[in-house]
Amino acid sequence: MPQGDRLTRREFLKLAGVSGAALTVGASLGGLLGACGESGGTTTTAGGPTTTGGATTSSVAGTTVSTGPEMGREVRIGCVVPKTGPLAAFASPFDYILERWNEAVAGGVVCGDGKLHPIKILTQDTQSDTNRCAQVTGDLIQNDKVDVIFAGGAPDTMNPAADQCEALECPGEMIQGPWQPFFFGRGGTPDKPFKWGYALCVGIEAMADCFVDLWNQIPTNKKVGLLYPNTTDGQAWGDEKQGGPFFFKQGGYEYTMPSFFQAGAEDFTAQISQFKKFGAEICSGACPSTDFTNFWKQCIQQGFRPKICTVGQALNFAETVTAIGPIAYGLTTEITWHPAYPYRSALTGETCQEFADDYESRTGRQWSAELMVFALLEWFVDALKRTKNIDDKEELLGAIASAKVETIYGPVDFTIPVDPTATGAVTRPVHNCLRMPIGAGQWLKGEKWPFEKYLVSNKYVPGAQITRKVEEIKYES
Repeated sequence: MPQGDRLTRREFLKLAGVSGAALTVGASLGGLLGACGESGGTTTTAGGPTTTGGATTSSVAGTTVSTGPEMGREVRIGCVVPKTGPLAAFASPFDYILERWNEAVAGGVVCGDGKLHPIKILTQDTQSDTNRCAQVTGDLIQNDKVDVIFAGGAPDTMNPAADQCEALECPGEMIQGPWQPFFFGRGGTPDKPFKWGYALCVGIEAMADCFVDLWNQIPTNKKVGLLYPNTTDGQAWGDEKQGGPFFFKQGGYEYTMPSFFQAGAEDFTAQISQFKKFGAEICSGACPSTDFTNFWKQCIQQGFRPKICTVGQALNFAETVTAIGPIAYGLTTEITWHPAYPYRSALTGETCQEFADDYESRTGRQWSAELMVFALLEWFVDALKRTKNIDDKEELLGAIASAKVETIYGPVDFTIPVDPTATGAVTRPVHNCLRMPIGAGQWLKGEKWPFEKYLVSNKYVPGAQITRKVEEIKYES
């Protein structure tokens, strides 16, 4: 939906299926979003006693009649994201998401107590640093007295934020990273789950299965060279008992895996030499953008030219392949979210395609898979509507942990029984996590953008239509 074609309040309420003063779109937030671009902590406010949807009175035949719900206290959301640093690509569309969040709750939210509560969103930049992430999360909880924490941007953001929620007893909603490092990496066990943090995750097992589905479409010798960094995400992926190697082997592929490299490494000669010696015709891994960029350029320079290269994290972003240039054509990756996905927002009624189109119209930038972060607010608003006492943290937590709501990211359904063996688009492998839909895609020349990511595997996204067949990487002679 282009910016100039926003819905009227009446049309929006009808579309979203809510009534009264629950939600309003179209608020003017340019000044607030300008503040969001500053380094360090930023604060963005939406709603308030004077916004549309507040209580009003009118006199009829000498009798004063009150219309609209009673005003309640402000609900405060603390959001931590890697706006700067190596993980900044995860936050590339965050200003837009923040704008849309504020529009969606500009009139406040009628909670389970029947009162209209204004919403205030406070944001902090983690600077892609785990220690800073923990610090700013703690500050938001203890100093700013937020009611909930939102955190997204790989395990290095999700995990420290969730640990602070656990230590300081604050409800937390997390998004984006694999459930294995979020749960097991923090010491969770099936019989002793966490209490305060819940997450919408991808699953290494599902991503690996999508990769195998992709690889099976190209004839190869089924030998894979694996590249993982010494990070929380890399260690989870490189686990030979429950990470990528295990699932690739199950899929019929042999692998060689060098030791974990240090993030920020500049020389990948040793890894490339090992892949060449092994005869790998496939390369795979999970790397930050800067590391993969260095690695891939050195692969080309040193004559390692696999038929398929499938790398998670870095290649999820258009910014990465654009920066690499023409040698990035043909690279493949996971797809955590795509305009072709068959989901619709509970707050705005938009389809994934409409949401992506609106982002491109407003920003002039190419859509990003990270637009699915919008789902955090959809999830939270659903919980607020079922919370009768928002001052009771336990009740609010219970509403978050029992959500069942459609979102732009797919169905958020924590009523699903815990079953680590379940298959399907959305499963609940452990108590605190939902494994959300996941596909695989390939970067090829596009019609609108220099690089476009085409959906080539929909194994875990029922209803999403394949947009291209996988192609072997074509190298210039």
